[in-house]
Amino acid sequence: MKKRIWIPLVIAFIAAAAFFTFAPGIAERDMNRIDGKPLGEVSDGAKALHATLDIVDLHADTLLWRRSMVHGPVLGGPRGHVDLDRLEQGNVAIQVFSSVTKTPTGQNYDSNSADGDNITGLVIGQLQPVRTWSSLLERSKYHWAKLVQAETDSAGRLTILEDNFDLDAHLRQRDARGAELIGAVLSIEGLHNLEGKIENLDVLYEHDFRMAGLTHFFDNKLAGSMHGIEKGGLTPFGRSVVQRMEELGMIVDIAHLSKAGVADVLAMARRPVVSSHGGVQATCEVNRNLDDDEIRGLAATGGIIGVGYWEGAICDTSPAAVVAAMKHIRDLVGIEHVALGSDYDGAVTVRFDTAGLVHITQALLDAGFTTGEIRAVMGGNAIRVLREGMKPLAELPEPATEL
Repeated sequence: MKKRIWIPLVIAFIAAAAFFTFAPGIAERDMNRIDGKPLGEVSDGAKALHATLDIVDLHADTLLWRRSMVHGPVLGGPRGHVDLDRLEQGNVAIQVFSSVTKTPTGQNYDSNSADGDNITGLVIGQLQPVRTWSSLLERSKYHWAKLVQAETDSAGRLTILEDNFDLDAHLRQRDARGAELIGAVLSIEGLHNLEGKIENLDVLYEHDFRMAGLTHFFDNKLAGSMHGIEKGGLTPFGRSVVQRMEELGMIVDIAHLSKAGVADVLAMARRPVVSSHGGVQATCEVNRNLDDDEIRGLAATGGIIGVGYWEGAICDTSPAAVVAAMKHIRDLVGIEHVALGSDYDGAVTVRFDTAGLVHITQALLDAGFTTGEIRAVMGGNAIRVLREGMKPLAELPEPATEL
């Protein structure tokens, strides 16, 4: 009789173990895909130029998934779009890693409620610490801990950059040692992880976060999302947060922000503003992409637009479509406002992973961009904005009172 009781328990244990072992990887393979469509030949000239670039990508969601950036996936072959080996193969100098803490059920580009959350199931399914199951702030702190562990495991290949001094030291070391050195900057996809408390912004800063978008796919206490229901502008709390971000040296990211929110941020910005990942209405008429007035306003702050590689950003996945968006920005406001913003590992389908970034270099050459323009697009502009945006102030005022 006892054996009969234990048999179902053993079967249930094996089934649960199999689920938690295999399900997260299966889910990710279905979400972070490469479409397999043809890519053109890369010339020797493009390869030679690419090897000399300091490349910066402004947005990847790699920390969301249960796999090691250093050692690759636990089971199966390569997964997703980014890991340390592929960053080296792509000659990436600096990768911005975003912390995604909540996405709405039924997520779409047009209208989402803040009710429901897809990430909670992923958090539990990936067996993350219990503290992350109900706290968005703890999820970001866990992502920071994952990056710190990756830095430790990398044996010097990966370095978290905390300020402009770290950035410049990293670039000097990379010039001396080559592409095996990669800098990492931490960002946040929506400051709903503040959980309504402005003092938590300082907590995030203490955990090395140096860039943040105000909203993601739903309206929150700071502002409306382009994909929310109300789509309103900055709230008083949101204005206080933007002010504090600029005081601390955290770069303000308007990706996913409502049009009213974008206008409010651009009107009050004192430092360069970033749109970390997306596209432009002129080449891809999707609501999350910037129109020409928004591009001009962002450029007036000295900021940059990171052009993405997936269909929602460029209405295609080809390198030529990426460059078409870049060309529009260049022709409208100048080359100094163009950057890379892949959205790798962000539940998107792309034509190439980070190891294949040379295809963008080739497409830029094909479109007639000069060598100097290519250096600016592929990383020079982003380095300028990171250097300025992460610059610490000599005296930091006390955080604003919570509203």
